[in-house]
Amino acid sequence: MKCVCEGIDLSDAVLKVVKACSSKTTVPVLECVKLSAKNDGLTLSATDGEISIIKTIKSEIYEEGDVCVPGKYFADFIKKLEGVQITLSTEGKKMDIIYADSQTSMQVLSAEDFPKIDTHINESSFKLKTADLKNFIRSTSFCCAADDSRPILKGCQFVIKGDELCVTALDGFRLATVTGKLISSTGDMEIICPARTLSEIEKMIPEQEEETEIFVQRGIILVSSGDTILTSRLYGGDFIKKENIIPKSFITNVTVDKNALKASIERAAILVRNDKNSLIIFDVNGDKIEISSASEIGNVQEPVKAEIDGKDVKIAMNSKFIIDAVNALNEDKITLSFNNHIQPFICRNEKNQEKLYLILPVRTSGN
Repeated sequence: MKCVCEGIDLSDAVLKVVKACSSKTTVPVLECVKLSAKNDGLTLSATDGEISIIKTIKSEIYEEGDVCVPGKYFADFIKKLEGVQITLSTEGKKMDIIYADSQTSMQVLSAEDFPKIDTHINESSFKLKTADLKNFIRSTSFCCAADDSRPILKGCQFVIKGDELCVTALDGFRLATVTGKLISSTGDMEIICPARTLSEIEKMIPEQEEETEIFVQRGIILVSSGDTILTSRLYGGDFIKKENIIPKSFITNVTVDKNALKASIERAAILVRNDKNSLIIFDVNGDKIEISSASEIGNVQEPVKAEIDGKDVKIAMNSKFIIDAVNALNEDKITLSFNNHIQPFICRNEKNQEKLYLILPVRTSGN
């Protein structure tokens, strides 16, 4: 293989695809980026068995061929060559990287063992505004589980019925669900997409791209943008039904200024940020929420004015969970709904209630 390309183009491409390289594997080729020189393009591919990313850039091809280069090392090296033209030339198990008056050699692997990436995924699809897709991802994926004890919770559930999409994520302690409209779909469907995949999709698609179409087939999802294609395995199994978790009614509803509440919570959280549960307490009574926290560092106690409809309630919670939920809401006023100190409570915008965040309280000796 021998080709010439611009450093900036190669750097941009390898930094995109290297995110799909495996970091923990006993299969060396999964740590590699595959380079394929053909016709007038250089195609870079990477996969860890779950997610795959492919990107093609323009290149002068003098000798067609395929080779696998160590992903992280290649990416870091090429990133330092964005301002020059680069020649890549392979011979045996070695690739020469020629730039300006310099030359570097890097060990390579045969491309024969690199997994085949299927890009013919088009059985079903749905299309939505790119801004809406990014909003769905940003508003839910932070609630996905991070550990492997229940793999299905590491993904977001997408449920499509007619022209409506509902995205749900939960980690066992909190839940996020967002509903919105689609531009079109080939039919009703339900998929569970890994949060990591959604994060890469959100970064991959530029803001100026008005619409995004997502293809689904045989437990695989495909999204393309320009010369970049991302595919990923979907999780199989039954997702937890949110209808069984979200309370149908509430005893206490509180409407409060979002920024005032957020500022008070963040101050209270500072003193408990090193504690296991980062515990803060809401004491809802009269016309205010009294927010407090205590640790060996000190204590905070602040009242925040609120409109309260219902009984007084005192409830403890993880400060990070409530901060994440409040940050995801986008109206000046938000509504918090409670039943008691042991049942989950929810946070929503006051008016547009397409987003809902549910949080499990923390039981303490004081409540």
